Amino acid sequence: MNKFSNYILIFLVFFLLSCSYKPILNQETYKFSVNVEDVNGDNQINSILINKFNSLKNNKNNYDLSLFSSKEKKTISKDSKGDPAIFELLIVVKYTVKSNGKIVLEKNISKISSYNNISDKFELENYEKTIIKNLSKGISENIISSISELNE
Repeated sequence: MNKFSNYILIFLVFFLLSCSYKPILNQETYKFSVNVEDVNGDNQINSILINKFNSLKNNKNNYDLSLFSSKEKKTISKDSKGDPAIFELLIVVKYTVKSNGKIVLEKNISKISSYNNISDKFELENYEKTIIKNLSKGISENIISSISELNE
């Protein structure tokens, strides 16, 4: 019985390791190209989004993209002294995708993150930049995903 269970274990290991899992958003080649036409709003968010879209250069299907981004920082709660304790950062991106001059997609994407206040303001500013970068990358992946659905 012991040899039989060892054979089953070895078979399961080989079976599980032989599957070809590939993440969808980490594909190196997309079947479309994105040209960013019009950009308005927050410069930090827009630069992150544009850098992501500039990597999509394939001449099969061209899409033109217009972006409007905004961010809003709110104080969610305060401590007993009245100083902010928890912040909330909301990023909203409105985008329009055009193909051959016709609008094929209009959407709004919003991402939100809550975080605690840090007494060191320099560290707090760097942490907020990291949050903005991560949320913007998530938004860009959502936009790429929605464009790739158009392309199917």
